Amino acid sequence: MGARMDLDGLKVIVTGGGGFLGSHVVALLQREGAECIVPRSRDCDLTCDADVRQLFADSPADAVVHLAAEVGGIGANMDAPGRFIHANMLMGTLVMEHARLAGITKYVQAGTVCAYPKFTPVPFREDALWDGYPEETNAAYGIAKRAMLEQARAYHAQYGMNAVTLMPVNLYGPRDDFDPRTGHVIPALIRRMMEATDAGTPSVTLWGDGSASREFLFVEDAARAFVLALAEYNDPAPVNIGSGSEIQIRELATTIAQVVGYEGAIEWDTSMPNGQPRRCLDVSRARELFGFTAQVPLGDGLRATTDWYRAARQTATP
Repeated sequence: MGARMDLDGLKVIVTGGGGFLGSHVVALLQREGAECIVPRSRDCDLTCDADVRQLFADSPADAVVHLAAEVGGIGANMDAPGRFIHANMLMGTLVMEHARLAGITKYVQAGTVCAYPKFTPVPFREDALWDGYPEETNAAYGIAKRAMLEQARAYHAQYGMNAVTLMPVNLYGPRDDFDPRTGHVIPALIRRMMEATDAGTPSVTLWGDGSASREFLFVEDAARAFVLALAEYNDPAPVNIGSGSEIQIRELATTIAQVVGYEGAIEWDTSMPNGQPRRCLDVSRARELFGFTAQVPLGDGLRATTDWYRAARQTATP
């Protein structure tokens, strides 16, 4: 896989470094001695060619970790597929191209489990990525991420660029997006059940029938995977990043209710979509190629996430 990159003293541009995953990646890189450059959206629009060109002109760096993305849950993806495909494809294209022009030594980008075909055999293997169309509710986002993966392969083939792509499953943890309009399933459920408990609401209604399964990865584990790949992995072939285990949404909802202390009923609106039927990754390549395995069990991660959100709510309350 090539020589290991020394992170001590490395200058790394981390797009999305102020966000959920990015903030954890930045903290870990800094602990390893790296110098992180974090462009902010108010100063640098990564969908604007001139802004991205200026970023690399103003911030000489050795490496890039590209995590900035337009993301959201099923509802957000259904409401704005044009925005999701436009923003993610532009950011991926421009950041990689200007990194190449700037002579960046190493480029690590985040793909997504949403790029896999709707009916991928479980566990998902990386070579199945192109075997079908993604699940319809998040196809625009998934296809944008597929394009980024192919750009990495093309740049490696033509320019010799050391660009790698990691394919993380659904992430969760402290500093997640708890906005019900844009957040993913775990933060959305924690917030809804916490608010229902506070209000004494007798029931909460969730989308679908609860039969879909998902795999979840604690954000600090994910950050460690990206830092390991930056240091250790040097190949354009994509690598799954996950825990390697799945849970049905129905069981997840019951578990979160127990963690939060919600005692009301959980009802299901079967007129709404489930999303992809199953998601569970084959995570053997990450273990074999750069030594990554998840360390935080789901129960521990859910408690840490709930504790963080409860404290954040109390801090925000006047």
